[in-house]
Amino acid sequence: MSEHFVITISRQFGSLGRPIAQKTAKMLGIYFMDRDIVEETSKRMGLLASEIGDREETARKNAYYYMKFPLGIAPQSIEDEIFEVQSSIIRDCAAKQDCIIVGRCAEYVLKEKKRRLSFYIRAPYEARLNNCVEQLHLKSSEAERMIHDVDLARARYRRRYVKNLEGISEYTDCDIILDSSRFGVDKTAELIVASAKTVLGI
Repeated sequence: MSEHFVITISRQFGSLGRPIAQKTAKMLGIYFMDRDIVEETSKRMGLLASEIGDREETARKNAYYYMKFPLGIAPQSIEDEIFEVQSSIIRDCAAKQDCIIVGRCAEYVLKEKKRRLSFYIRAPYEARLNNCVEQLHLKSSEAERMIHDVDLARARYRRRYVKNLEGISEYTDCDIILDSSRFGVDKTAELIVASAKTVLGI
């Protein structure tokens, strides 16, 4: 039996990377992993409600909390442990089924996997701002703040956990970079599917 394949998708906030990933997973009929990784991390670490209560309460108040703080707010040692547990979950998922995994440096975590194709979804700032207002229903001022904060948080996260990042421009270690503003959700998903079929032989 051939090795399972995995598609990883990293994205700029407001580029519609998540709905593109969802659409791609639906078109291919494969498992979609994104925010459910948080629940699995809590199970594996045996976190008590009291230990994650503050983070959950903040998340309920702000739907984009985990985008700004991918590992929550915790001492560095705990954040490092969370990253290692999430990396293990990513590897386990990729080993047992064909799947699409969004974010969390999955392209780096799975860099040794042969049947992997990684994408970075980006868009010009104005397109991202418009998507935040039109698709996410944020006020313009809130969208500007979220784009700034999430971009900064993701860059810090990536610098912290991707080894040997020096000299590598942001996400140019991904296989394919796509501008979603040129193609929209459906066409971008179609491009990912076509690329995966060609490269991965699915």
